[in-house]
Amino acid sequence: MKKILLFTILLFSFYSFSQVGIGTNNPQQELHVAGTTSTIRIESLNSTNEPTLNDGTKLAPVYVTSNGNLTLDPSGYTSGGGAGTNEPLNFLISIPNFIPNGPFGDGTVVANPAAIQSATQQIVSVPFSSPQDALLEVRYAMTIDLSDQFLPAPAASTFNDVSARTVRCYFYLDLNNDGLDAMELTKVYGLHGEAYTSFSQGSVGYAFIHGVGYGNIPAGNHALVFFGETADGINRETYVGFGGSSDYLKIRIYN
Repeated sequence: MKKILLFTILLFSFYSFSQVGIGTNNPQQELHVAGTTSTIRIESLNSTNEPTLNDGTKLAPVYVTSNGNLTLDPSGYTSGGGAGTNEPLNFLISIPNFIPNGPFGDGTVVANPAAIQSATQQIVSVPFSSPQDALLEVRYAMTIDLSDQFLPAPAASTFNDVSARTVRCYFYLDLNNDGLDAMELTKVYGLHGEAYTSFSQGSVGYAFIHGVGYGNIPAGNHALVFFGETADGINRETYVGFGGSSDYLKIRIYN
């Protein structure tokens, strides 16, 4: 009789502890947390114990390892790409006055003399680094100085003919910062254009141009290479100085 009673107790214990219920006497899974407002807290993942990955302000992503463990820091964090392999990444590089002003505040000048109707020239190359594969967001803005006489110069002359001029700005992604190759030159980012015309009048001063571009980058050292373009009519003189007075560049890198 004692043997039968002992077997019954052991069998009851096995079924009692194979499923654990919190807030319920009838658990439906190995762990069952019942209640419409129930939550789970893992203190090892809070901002006190994981301040690098959990700043206490933004929600921190929790990953599941191959063993089923919940973690903020899975193995292989900085190698590869995609969910579960990279650290949360979101930082901003802000570069004011990223284009040299030049001797007379004309910046980098793209010259379009009477003999040609369009001109393209590199404005500036800006290096930057990313610790891992990421999405790149670039926002730029710059003043442009327009003249029908040669720039750079101490004073500019405004347009006084009945003719339109167009000005465009954009950038390329120089991956690995080793010079633009044929493939990189096929992808233009942040393109923005403006058109100007006047007749026997005009005002001396700076206009403004800006743009936004997005792209995917691998980990490593890269560069943004900015170009300026101008176009005008036959036998027209157009000189455009990019970034002579005020300009800024903001690079956001995140996954």
